[in-house]
Amino acid sequence: MPQLFVAAGADQIDDPQNYPWTVAFNPATGAEGRIYAKHILATKPGAKIGVLYQNDQLGKTILAGVRDELGPEHAGALVKEVSYEVAEPVVDSQIIALQGAGVDTVVIAATSKAAAQAIRKVYDLGWTPERYLFFGAASIEGTLRPAGIEKAKGLITAAYLKDPTVPSWQNDPGFKEWAAFATKYMSPTDVREGTAVYGFTTAATMVHVLEQCGDDLSRENILRQALAIKDLELPMLLPGVKINTSPDNYFLIRQMQLARFNGEMREPFGELISG
Repeated sequence: MPQLFVAAGADQIDDPQNYPWTVAFNPATGAEGRIYAKHILATKPGAKIGVLYQNDQLGKTILAGVRDELGPEHAGALVKEVSYEVAEPVVDSQIIALQGAGVDTVVIAATSKAAAQAIRKVYDLGWTPERYLFFGAASIEGTLRPAGIEKAKGLITAAYLKDPTVPSWQNDPGFKEWAAFATKYMSPTDVREGTAVYGFTTAATMVHVLEQCGDDLSRENILRQALAIKDLELPMLLPGVKINTSPDNYFLIRQMQLARFNGEMREPFGELISG
């Protein structure tokens, strides 16, 4: 049975031979790591990079993406890697280890609890490295507010969806379509909720696939159409981000844009970056 548009990005999901019926929606976590490394190399060539990573597929694939993009030529830029277990109560010692290694650029490949702790500890140490945060832990309410809004200012994360809290999107046709849907079927507060935007976008992708199926709603044809999406643009995808799939491309999102948290919202900057 097709398991379509899974809310996960582990690189291992993109495996048509072993998991032919599973298609992920999120960008590959390895690709996100490569995007951060690309930006670091372009803007801070002499950076001393440290990575805090969750000791599982999520954290390891982001770390692998950073390594891959640095390559042999820039391998020395990665000066410290520290891991943590999900069950660990705090990650303070890991942050202290990164600071002690002379790191000036940190990639936080962590989920919300540890990410919030890392953000808070960096600030409390009076340490000011550039910080890149895994987009899956970039929720303002779930991570940044618990960490302390002031302590999270300046964080960089990657995105592929329009942030419904950013004022500049309010007159955007795609945002207006989303807002009309949310207002009609959900609640006024959901208009500004990023998780709801994510659900809307995955649902819109599923609608597209079912429409392409015509009258053949067999499992085989649903999967066939899910793997034949060409340049699909949806209301809340960032401008220029298009969904493409094929029998050997099981990840829908391959481009992201960086955004910096200004204390109230995430402000996009720069061009789309491919992972």
